[in-house]
Amino acid sequence: MQESGAFVGVEIRDYDPRWPEMYAHEAEQITGALGDRVIRLEHVGSTSVAGLAAKPVIDIVLEVDDSGDEAAYSSDLEAAGYSLLIREPDWHAHRMFKGWDPKVNLHVFSDGCSETARMVRFRDWLRANTADRELYEHCKRELAARDWQHVQQYADAKTDVVGQIMSRAGLPPD
Repeated sequence: MQESGAFVGVEIRDYDPRWPEMYAHEAEQITGALGDRVIRLEHVGSTSVAGLAAKPVIDIVLEVDDSGDEAAYSSDLEAAGYSLLIREPDWHAHRMFKGWDPKVNLHVFSDGCSETARMVRFRDWLRANTADRELYEHCKRELAARDWQHVQQYADAKTDVVGQIMSRAGLPPD
């Protein structure tokens, strides 16, 4: 339990048709900040799937030449309003920046990263497969109704259902 004794609630909202517009605005911000250093930019996560309920956070995946070379992009993203929150050099050299209005998780990987391909393929599968989209939404709503010490616990609790869906989508386990 956290020292305060408080638990984290996870908010799941019905699909908002403004989410793609929010992504488009953020994509312009990122492209404006980085220019031709943007190798790939994709709207991923639940807000990228029409009809799917989601936490109101726009997930974006960005590929740059080398995500480990933070000097090549980090200060420009920070100047555009994103804060570097996570460094995972041992997991695909992942970096995650946070945007605040709207809430954004900006995942940065190196050019050609297999994790980018997995995220995009998972998104595309959910867009095309109603049964798995409904299964995923049911799981998310059920888990969001619980109290969590950390939001990551909610994310981890979805692992089994995500794994089942990824298997049907022909995606390898993480």
